[in-house]
Amino acid sequence: MVQGKAEASPANVRKIALDLLIQVMEENVFCDRALHCAYDRYPLEKRDRSFLARLVEGTVERCMEMDYVLNRFSKISVDKMKPAIRNILRLSVYQILYMDQVPDSAACNEAVKLTVKRNMKNLKGFVNGVLRNVAREKENIPYPPKEDVVSYLSVRYSLPVWIVEDLIRDYGKERAEKIAASFLKEKDWLSIRCMTGEFLAEEVKGALEQEGVLVKEGKLADGALQISRFSSLNELSAFCQGMFQVQDESSMLAVQVLGVQKKDTVIDVCASPGGKTFYAADLCRDGQVFSCDLTEEKTVRLYENKKRLGMENVTICVNDATVLREDWIGKADIVIADLPCSGLGVIGKKCDIKYKTTKEDVLSLAKLQRQILSVVSQYVKTGGRLMFSTCTITREENQENAEWIEKNLLFSPVSLEERLPKTLQGLTGSKGILQILPDMADTDGFFISCWERKESWKRKQI
Repeated sequence: MVQGKAEASPANVRKIALDLLIQVMEENVFCDRALHCAYDRYPLEKRDRSFLARLVEGTVERCMEMDYVLNRFSKISVDKMKPAIRNILRLSVYQILYMDQVPDSAACNEAVKLTVKRNMKNLKGFVNGVLRNVAREKENIPYPPKEDVVSYLSVRYSLPVWIVEDLIRDYGKERAEKIAASFLKEKDWLSIRCMTGEFLAEEVKGALEQEGVLVKEGKLADGALQISRFSSLNELSAFCQGMFQVQDESSMLAVQVLGVQKKDTVIDVCASPGGKTFYAADLCRDGQVFSCDLTEEKTVRLYENKKRLGMENVTICVNDATVLREDWIGKADIVIADLPCSGLGVIGKKCDIKYKTTKEDVLSLAKLQRQILSVVSQYVKTGGRLMFSTCTITREENQENAEWIEKNLLFSPVSLEERLPKTLQGLTGSKGILQILPDMADTDGFFISCWERKESWKRKQI
């Protein structure tokens, strides 16, 4: 990873972008982490910072398409190229195809310069030739035909074939393409939740607007706002004063449908970074929320948010959700189980997650979820509620595990309808489950299910 401080200038932003792309695509570093480290190291102007983010994130999210194009115009396949060369070419093809403000000639020339700086002067002709060909033929690239649905969607939307096949299996060809397209939609607005236990939404909106932030109302959840045109959250007084929490609206709905009461005891078993924890705590100001995660590192964000939001009714602890805590059995009015998952619902925000996740991961995570649910469900008192949710859209991790809960644990589904916005009513909420897809309302893909314990805490033998 990038460490220490270094000088930066507009001339070397592409060099920084290349370094980051190699970290992400060759060294398995997460894209957002690589970018944040670069922001810390290089004193970039706002314009250069925006250019860097667009170049790196855009190339990563469309990397499969870039590779497809390169393989059509290069005699050497992408996987046989030197890592630096293939990533110089990826960056450059992205500029040619998707960054209209960058002249094709500039993209080609800067790629040649990067090649020379990488001590590969002997390959500058190859790089220049490939890119000139792409620029010349960019309106006539032979993409897979639409009739070959899987290949077409995989290339045009840069999704691994197995994800495309699962989307088609679960949602049909037409809906699969809409979901795939939503992953590539630019995210100009950040979703936040007002701390309505202490502030009115209008107060938060007014405070943000006074700081020059663009604000609009959310589409789905109570107390939700969308904000844009600000440099950093930490520079906003409203954020530092604990007036709001960053949280996607789909995640807010998971708490909204629970009907948290003022004196409830809530256990959030996989809580970091704490969106649901602090929403629940905001609703049960006279109650108690136990907010847990697996490691000390994961609880750091919880402690930071607790301090900023001033939530004294939140107790934070390190806890392994797969291990039963005898002292919690039958104690909770509500257990929030937002469990580890493949994260495919947030591809639009975490553009590299689609390359780091496999079908085998999905099956393994679905099994882990059942293991956790069999433990944490025992913490729910009779008449209490269990919320099982994920930020993914796979059938194995969501609907199949909801069916498993109903068959194997002593819970009954709770209708979500009365607490859902009208736009989401009439789907499957009456059955206690809801799959929010990322093309519905510019939110993350998210699965919500709500369950009520009808009998004593002792679970069935599984």
